[in-house]
Amino acid sequence: REFDIPYEEELLRNPFSLRSWLRYVDHKRTGTLQEQSFIYERAILELPGSYKLWKKYLDLRREKLRNLNPVKHQDQFEAINKLYERALALLNKMPRIWLDYCEFLMQQPFITRTRRTFDRALRALPVTQHSRIWELYLKFSQQVGGETAIRVLRRYLKLEPSHIEEYVDSLKDLERYDEAAVKLVSIVNNHKFQSVRGKSHYQLWQDLCELVVDHCQDVTSLQVEPIIRSGIKRFTDQVGMLYCRLAMYWIKMGQLEKARDIFEEGITTVLTVRDFTAIFDAYAEFEEEMITTKMEMAAEREESGEKDPEEDLDLDLRLLRFERLMDRRPFLVNDVLLRQNPNNALEWEKRVALWGNNKEKIVETYTKAVQTINPKKVHGKFQQLYIKFAKFYEEGGDLASARAIFDKAVKVNYKNVNDLAEVWCEYAEMEVRHDEFDKALDVMARATVTPRIPGVNPKVINFNDDTLPVQARVFKSLTLWSFYVDLEESVGTVESTKSVYDKIMDLRIVNPQIVVNYAKFLEENNYFEDSFRVYERGIEIFGWPIAFELWNIYLERFMKRYGGSKLERSRDLFEQAIDKCPPKYAKSIYLLYGQLEEEHGLARHAMRIYDRATKAVADEDRLEMFNYYIAKATASFGIVAAREIYERAIESLPDKDVRPMTLKYAELERKLGEIDRARAIYGYASQFFDPKTQPTFWQTWHDFEVQHGNEDTFKEMLRIKRSVQAQYQSAL
Repeated sequence: REFDIPYEEELLRNPFSLRSWLRYVDHKRTGTLQEQSFIYERAILELPGSYKLWKKYLDLRREKLRNLNPVKHQDQFEAINKLYERALALLNKMPRIWLDYCEFLMQQPFITRTRRTFDRALRALPVTQHSRIWELYLKFSQQVGGETAIRVLRRYLKLEPSHIEEYVDSLKDLERYDEAAVKLVSIVNNHKFQSVRGKSHYQLWQDLCELVVDHCQDVTSLQVEPIIRSGIKRFTDQVGMLYCRLAMYWIKMGQLEKARDIFEEGITTVLTVRDFTAIFDAYAEFEEEMITTKMEMAAEREESGEKDPEEDLDLDLRLLRFERLMDRRPFLVNDVLLRQNPNNALEWEKRVALWGNNKEKIVETYTKAVQTINPKKVHGKFQQLYIKFAKFYEEGGDLASARAIFDKAVKVNYKNVNDLAEVWCEYAEMEVRHDEFDKALDVMARATVTPRIPGVNPKVINFNDDTLPVQARVFKSLTLWSFYVDLEESVGTVESTKSVYDKIMDLRIVNPQIVVNYAKFLEENNYFEDSFRVYERGIEIFGWPIAFELWNIYLERFMKRYGGSKLERSRDLFEQAIDKCPPKYAKSIYLLYGQLEEEHGLARHAMRIYDRATKAVADEDRLEMFNYYIAKATASFGIVAAREIYERAIESLPDKDVRPMTLKYAELERKLGEIDRARAIYGYASQFFDPKTQPTFWQTWHDFEVQHGNEDTFKEMLRIKRSVQAQYQSAL
């Protein structure tokens, strides 16, 4: 053609120019397939190793067959196959050509030829480029399926072992469950295996269990039970599910009794309630289904008039077994919790409650509990198990056995000393309930006996020293001694009670309430002096501030007993009380001291005490003390006697307390007719009152001057007010 001449001439000049051939090809792109193919054939004849020419030529020929049926147009497809073979004879290192050829073959019904072409590609290309071929090869194998897929995947695993899951899936699809199970076992036994699908080792175990259970008849190369049992040991958080799988395996194998054994093993060995619930529910469902089947069979026999005593007996046995299983459930749950923690005293108590009135089992449970529990690791109150065990015998009238239990209980090295003290107290209370008072006292005497430890002084034993057994420290338990002393007060003698109280004091484990109780006990029994000595010992032991309460009670009881008959002794006691008394606690003692002098001594002495009190009490109590002092002085010696007290109060009190004190003082002088003195007090007090914030004072002075003053004194009051106001403003 005329338009082709320039291209032909250029090719005559330079037949090996790829660019010239590509321009010519581009020029003919609108031509027929035959014309384009003619140009391409000439080009590859001149440049047989050109990848670009071959690729464009092959793509052109394939494009023309895109929507054609490869069976009906087999000749045309075969022509392109041969063209690919020609290209690969020269370009066998080009993966793109291989991939295009393989894709083209996959459209045609030549499975073996396609497979062999893939194999040729793998042999021709370097290993670094195999991944591109394998991606398409695997896709082809999945389309074909069957033995081809298995063999292809098996070869691929040598290159990429991590894709074994796809291989297993293919085996399942082909119903080759035995081989699939073997491969899954190799996966789960390889701790380094990383699933390309993101599955955990446990999920792979689940897949294995499902496979061997669902297709148990087909899996013959493996021993299924050891496999699942190894999973039970390995995945401790999924024990329940794995036991259910194992039982289901034996059910599908027709070994129903073996399945029942597995269920029983599971519910009696698992350590969590969740696992127990899963196994128990599956077990119950299994038994229900068996019973339902047997009942349907029995109904059919009844309708047909047949009789089978053995089957009827089997049904009755199954019903009894199922009923017993339901009855065992609370005990089995309790077993699970005790396997979790055999030192859980609360669960042992619940187990006792489950037995109801079965005395033999109750004794057996209590015995097992106290033998099993480690006192130092117990959860809950271990001592309560012993106490309730003893009460069980007590309520049954067997006091000898109850005492034997308590005797064992007091030898246990509990976690805390107070646990042992509680046991001793309960032991004594049991004796009291049966009017065995001497035995109760004997029990408490045994409980509180001072231990003899070689090389250790009992007085230096620390109640909280965990290195010593509780039996060596319980004699310092205040709980124990408090119970003992209450028991002595109730059923003992005065002397024996005093002896117990004295031991408490000697051990220095006494608290203020014990001191008060001891003193009151002595007072009630007319041991007044002994009672007072107890207060003094308590004060010596505790010191301030606890001594404050003891002094208050002591002084009141002493005054009530002796009144003014032992005035000097009373004064000595009060002087002891206020000596070293913190200011915070001084007020009430001084008031009580003053009351003593007013009622039984001299008013002058009382005033002297109140005067001392104004200096000794805390700052927050000083104003109240001065007011009390003024009131008492006025009542005893008249209004004039209060002047000196007011002046001292104004000198010593803080500003906030001086204000009301000066107003009272000024009012006192006004009542006495001492107008000038009252005015002088107002003048002195003015410095403490801001006219803006405390106008009441200035109004009071204003009214005073209106009533008692003159023009000069009124002007002086106004001058002072202006001066004070200016002073406060400048301070701001």
